[in-house]
Amino acid sequence: MRRLPVFFVLDCSESMVGDHLRQMEDGFQAVVRTLRGDPHALETVHLSVIAFAGVANTIVPLIEVFSFYPPKLPLGGGTSLGAALDALMAEIDRSVVKTTPDQKGDWKPLVYLFTDGHPTDDPGPAIARWNSRYARRASLIAVGIGKDTDFSVLKRLTENVILFEETREGDFSRFVNWISASVVAQSKSLGEGLDSQTLPDLDERFMKIVKDPPPALADVACVTLVGRCQKTRKPYLIKYERELQDVATLDFKFEVPIYRLTGCYPLDEDYFAWSDTRVVDLKVNTSDLIGAPGCPHCGNATAFAVCGCGKLLCINGPEEATCPWCEKQVTFTPRPASEDDGFDVGRGRG
Repeated sequence: MRRLPVFFVLDCSESMVGDHLRQMEDGFQAVVRTLRGDPHALETVHLSVIAFAGVANTIVPLIEVFSFYPPKLPLGGGTSLGAALDALMAEIDRSVVKTTPDQKGDWKPLVYLFTDGHPTDDPGPAIARWNSRYARRASLIAVGIGKDTDFSVLKRLTENVILFEETREGDFSRFVNWISASVVAQSKSLGEGLDSQTLPDLDERFMKIVKDPPPALADVACVTLVGRCQKTRKPYLIKYERELQDVATLDFKFEVPIYRLTGCYPLDEDYFAWSDTRVVDLKVNTSDLIGAPGCPHCGNATAFAVCGCGKLLCINGPEEATCPWCEKQVTFTPRPASEDDGFDVGRGRG
């Protein structure tokens, strides 16, 4: 039986933390349920998952739908799109059966690439290799989650670039249904002897084909910060999302970006294995950040204490603490009111 290989290439960078990552995992469950309920898909579809952040790896090799179980997605710093494409091409070479004079190979693979940001590596060489050797052998659908996605780089990969924006409750579920329908439609057409790949109609209330990429915004969509619990030594990720705030004077009115706290999330140590290790000096001033969370591990009052080594840790008020990063004793005292104009702190790539 000829297989229909379906590859999901998923952005698991810091900016996906929270609702985006949870929705992605829940969406996988829904897609698999739908495919298992369709006889054509159950017979032909094989699924694979490639995750990327600062690095890229295959976390589920190509496997039949019946035996596929949606994985727990990792989280890391960086958005290495070039590495993701290299991993995808390596997986296609390794897993997809080619047609030979003696046998029919697999059907043309489907690839769904999801990202919500800008590449932090140089994807140019990987894009060139994809276009010269793989673009005609696979159908790639690139999905940008939100307008802050770098659509210009996605358009260099494929004409099938989709903007997804969740504007109402339930939009993501409807989007997942569209993904499921597109796979089912393809498997059904193959089952009926039609080797054609077309996309179902888009619901333009929350998704649309990107023809001319929207201009990139000057401000990034979110700010992420990594700290460690001083008691358990476990890492956590603080996320702030951008808002535009109206500022008015007697003469004019304008908008300035601010970043509001959306959550503080416990991390596994494999976060660092999935993060881009290249040294960058990215800073954000604390005066631009609204909200300071408590520690998700031990419950200390603030997860936003900064050691002299520049790293974040949690404390429970003015006290002495051992920095879980550099192991030095640090004394924290209340900050004088005269210094409440903020200070710079190292931020993640997002």
